[in-house]
Amino acid sequence: MQEQNDPTPLSRVGEFGLIDRLTKQIKIYNDSTIVGVGDDAAVISNEKGFSLISTDMLVEGVHFDLLYTPLKHLGYKAVVVNLSDIYAMNAHPKQITVSIAASNRISVEALEEIYEGIQLACEFYKVDLVGGDTTSSLSGLIISVTAIGIADKNKVVKRSGAKENDLICVSGDLGAAFAGLQLLEREKAVYEENQNMQPDFSGKDYVLERQLKPEARKEIIDFFEKEGIVPTAMIDISDGLSSELLHLAKSSNVGIQIYEEKIPIDPTTVTALEDFNLNPTTVALNGGEDYELLFTVPLSLHNKIKSAPNIQIIGHITDKKEGTHMVTKGSNTLVELQAQGWQSKMDEEY
Repeated sequence: MQEQNDPTPLSRVGEFGLIDRLTKQIKIYNDSTIVGVGDDAAVISNEKGFSLISTDMLVEGVHFDLLYTPLKHLGYKAVVVNLSDIYAMNAHPKQITVSIAASNRISVEALEEIYEGIQLACEFYKVDLVGGDTTSSLSGLIISVTAIGIADKNKVVKRSGAKENDLICVSGDLGAAFAGLQLLEREKAVYEENQNMQPDFSGKDYVLERQLKPEARKEIIDFFEKEGIVPTAMIDISDGLSSELLHLAKSSNVGIQIYEEKIPIDPTTVTALEDFNLNPTTVALNGGEDYELLFTVPLSLHNKIKSAPNIQIIGHITDKKEGTHMVTKGSNTLVELQAQGWQSKMDEEY
């Protein structure tokens, strides 16, 4: 009698290993499919250029907690996390579809509040809600958004174009969303112990907003367009800087060297993390949900990028054989980058 192998638990292969196993046999049958599995968005050829499509799902208990997540913010965030993937391909989002699965404990009024947030995001980013689906759920609230964008054929940026000596850059600052999540989880624990206790969020508005109502970096794409810049590679930072750097290095077949002192971290984030005895650099590398853009550009653009607002040069691309490292502050020690962010959540977009 033939022995059957024991089923492999998801925790053994991890998020990225699971995706590799599920998608390694996928074949492309249509010439119009330019980019499929493995980037921030799929790229489909059309008569006038490229269409880009990306889908993300937010699941109650995995990506959000209704105890402390305002419903309007949840709707807004569900849109933004998808638009970020379109911007990460140097494209402009134009339409979205929204599908929601809700249990019978979710009221009509609650769903209307979620849609208010969705509509606010559509208004701010000038995208159209063009369809979707609703169904029942036995396991909580699920929101799935598909974003559709457009780009010129010569301007789409993938993860795979980084070249040796390119500058490594990030938009905005990192770690704030994770700091906000820690704060919310702490106050939730206090509330569960004593429901008469009021949460203390004084001075923490910035990190809370970065967690509950993030923004996609549309202005960075507008800057590229205005200045005639097309990055060599780009990815959005949803799983932590370290994971995204490793994605980029693997896709581009290159090495990475970044500098700890160059990683942008807002002072309010540093202060918030002190309450939890968390190292800001560790959080920036391994936290998640920042939705900033990580990109590379040729060295010749150094002066133009350095003078740009909300962009920080954090390192450079090296030869693959040199590996992927961070140079620490003070000691200048080389530390190997590792993918430690969000491994427990099977939420990487295909």
